[in-house]
Amino acid sequence: MRKEIFVSETASERRIALQDDGVLVEFYVEKPDEMGMVGNIYKGKVENVLPGMQAAFVDIGQEINAFLPFSEINNPEYLKEASTSEEEDDEPRNKRNGKKRRNGKPVPQKDIEVELQKNQEILVQVIKEPFSGKGPRVTTNLAIPGHLLVLIPNANFIGISKKIWDKYEKRRLRKLIRGFLPNDVGVIVRTESEGKSDTVIKKDFDILLKQWRTLERKGESAEAPDIIFEDIETVSTVIRDLLSDDISKFLIDSRKLHRQTHNYMQNVAPEMTSRLELYRGKTPLFTHHKIDEQVAKSMRRNVWLKSGAYIIIEHTEAMVVIDVNSGRFVGKGNHEANSLKINLEAAKAVAQQLRLRDIGGLIVIDFIDLQEDANKKKVYNELRRELKKDRAKMAVSPISDFGLLEMTRQRVRLSLRDSLSDVCPTCNGSGRVLSKDAVISEIDSWVRNFRIKRRDRRLTLKLHPEMVDYLEESKKKVMRKFMWKNFVHINVTSDETLGPSEYRFFARKNGKEVTQEV
Repeated sequence: MRKEIFVSETASERRIALQDDGVLVEFYVEKPDEMGMVGNIYKGKVENVLPGMQAAFVDIGQEINAFLPFSEINNPEYLKEASTSEEEDDEPRNKRNGKKRRNGKPVPQKDIEVELQKNQEILVQVIKEPFSGKGPRVTTNLAIPGHLLVLIPNANFIGISKKIWDKYEKRRLRKLIRGFLPNDVGVIVRTESEGKSDTVIKKDFDILLKQWRTLERKGESAEAPDIIFEDIETVSTVIRDLLSDDISKFLIDSRKLHRQTHNYMQNVAPEMTSRLELYRGKTPLFTHHKIDEQVAKSMRRNVWLKSGAYIIIEHTEAMVVIDVNSGRFVGKGNHEANSLKINLEAAKAVAQQLRLRDIGGLIVIDFIDLQEDANKKKVYNELRRELKKDRAKMAVSPISDFGLLEMTRQRVRLSLRDSLSDVCPTCNGSGRVLSKDAVISEIDSWVRNFRIKRRDRRLTLKLHPEMVDYLEESKKKVMRKFMWKNFVHINVTSDETLGPSEYRFFARKNGKEVTQEV
């Protein structure tokens, strides 16, 4: 499989794409004026301690206070769990965010008691971006990730990614790190350390230790709230987290960014610098490699499958709902066999879309109904197998009797949908607007209320052009009857700046808008 990373700088943002054999699998957007917070370390001040919520709120100098769950306070046990996790330990702090489960059901957690006081100053690290009016989520369990290692302050252990299978390599890495590791820090060895020389690994550790000693001193002298450590820019994060031996090309279209990235790679992965290239083509980088086309498809509500079936992805406030439909699929087997084939194909597509769109939180998938438990298990296992390609942490429940599968996916940053689009000001994100007849009813109600408050009887009504055409072609008699009934003369004009269901009234004697007076 050929993996390639592309970075393009535009006038207002930086875009990063990861492709597998020409197929877009991950996409990131970075805006210079909206730098991400994940990984940043702050000296904060405790504002509220709420044992009933098992959480505290910390002022870190942002508009909204950060949310600090009690489970995220001085809890080094998660590190030992993460260091032997079946998943890769590149982001160990996220391991503890999932609830423990027994037989697919959450195990009730005991209340945690913490020694935390109002106005207390503490160091916290952001583990989840602010989202939808909620403040960032933080932890006191600090972690400073590098390309090869993750440094854990105030701990004393060595964890090794379980994706390093060779026992002799594990032994070599553990012996190497034990030889230079101070007593007041711990280390988790990332998968990328496998096969790397002692010198390169030691150099990565020295960089991380220097960062920690610097921010440790800054934390002692800083006055809360203040930022102590700002994680590296997104492009370097991509290099750090995505650039591995199976990456065949890293292409950048900015000279300045190419130079900065080259310098960074020489320090952390000098053997990979030959794969870094500066794009010099006249056609935009993302257009040339058909990335723009794939991004546009990923913004659509419907995703068509090769068989003719399709999935629908709907976002709600509480969860994301994915519906599987047979569409144009015409199978040759019986209903059960056809449904199984569609569901298996849909499971693969769902996993790809979750990763590409970076969808997080609670997700419910409505598969086509299957009668046999063995077939339900096949679909469940297929989804689990495809989800392993995703770096985000997930929890998946088996398919229920109603054909529904519930799962959660780690939400760290804004999804692709939220990064590339804004809520529609006309429909307020509902995707629907009032029908034309409903708008006429609203206008009727407005005029009746207006007559009670004002004596003006000559008004100008501005509407969307389509609405004006509808009135003239289908509702001319209705409008005439309506004006006689209310003793009001209304001159209807079109205004292309208005939405389909918007309207504005103006007094004709002075041209003043009176819409808001009712």
